Amino acid sequence: MDSDEITENEQDEREHLTYKAAGVDVKKSDEMKRRMWATIRSTYTPQVYEPHPRGFAGMVLLDFPQTVFSHRYNKPLILLSTDGVGTKLKIAFKANVHNTVGIDLVAMNVNDTLVYGAEPIGFVDYFACGKLNPSVVEQVVAGIAEGCRQAGCPLLGGETAELPGFYKEGEYDLAGFVTAVVDKRKLIDGKRIEEGDLALGLLSSGIHSNGYSLARKVFFDTAKWKLDRYVEEFGCTLQEELLKPTIIYVKPVLSVVRAYKQHAVHAMAHITGGSFEAKIPRVIPKGYRVIIRKKSWEVPPVFRVIQKLGNIEESEMYRVFNMGIGYVMFIGARYLRRVQQLLKRKNIKSIVIGEVVHGEHGVEFV
Repeated sequence: MDSDEITENEQDEREHLTYKAAGVDVKKSDEMKRRMWATIRSTYTPQVYEPHPRGFAGMVLLDFPQTVFSHRYNKPLILLSTDGVGTKLKIAFKANVHNTVGIDLVAMNVNDTLVYGAEPIGFVDYFACGKLNPSVVEQVVAGIAEGCRQAGCPLLGGETAELPGFYKEGEYDLAGFVTAVVDKRKLIDGKRIEEGDLALGLLSSGIHSNGYSLARKVFFDTAKWKLDRYVEEFGCTLQEELLKPTIIYVKPVLSVVRAYKQHAVHAMAHITGGSFEAKIPRVIPKGYRVIIRKKSWEVPPVFRVIQKLGNIEESEMYRVFNMGIGYVMFIGARYLRRVQQLLKRKNIKSIVIGEVVHGEHGVEFV
């Protein structure tokens, strides 16, 4: 007998391998999902259709009788978008605080589809880790559910993947996927843009979810700061500042869009990675230029501190970060007062940061 052959008796004496022994505990995962189901269902809207509770896919009925869908959408366009949270997750790992990044995940998706005046109608997530920690997953999902409630969007499910040996201990990755709808006649596509339109900036809560690779480099590698450091300029600890959730602009902005339609709102942009110069030209037609007046708003302290500690050029700051403006609406000038009043009633602060002029396509800071 060859030395590497195993007899039947020897094989019987060996431990029987299981999925759990390989690092995946299906029973624990199922129990965790069962406990989270109430949280997920708390986000449901009347449009959710559920032939099988906890089925294989979430469903939304677009023509559900006696709902807004039956009279709001004549020719519905379905929008699909996906995004993640980026290296802001590293702050969550470091702080062991996981109940806010789920809000960021929803925000990064629904704020993108909002650009077209679309209403989010369904959200799913993907959570992957090396070893499931039910407490962490439940915190993350609680944050996602909170984000969905803020957006008025049902959390229809997702995937929780336990991948042994794939991620560092205590770390995970997140991705989100949103489906949204807008009537084709009411699509906000920038075609109504004209010279004299105002760029109305909606203030951000801080860094939101972009530029964290640079922010982490500055705070932790260059300045050697700790998360529990109280920063006078912030009025809170570094951890609290860096984990502030992204603002979800859906309900306030849709209230403006529905009140004034395309008459007031001609284009919109979500200010994220690449910031103003990368995002705004996507929604502005050729032949128009957007003038942004940098002194029209007060840049939040976190950006000034990053710039000073990292010795970063101002142009790089405006290229990477939102600098305090999380979203921009391009509106007809005569609607300014009414739009700002409506946003204020929805607890969104806004300020005119520039205007649209004829010229070379792009963005110019003055």
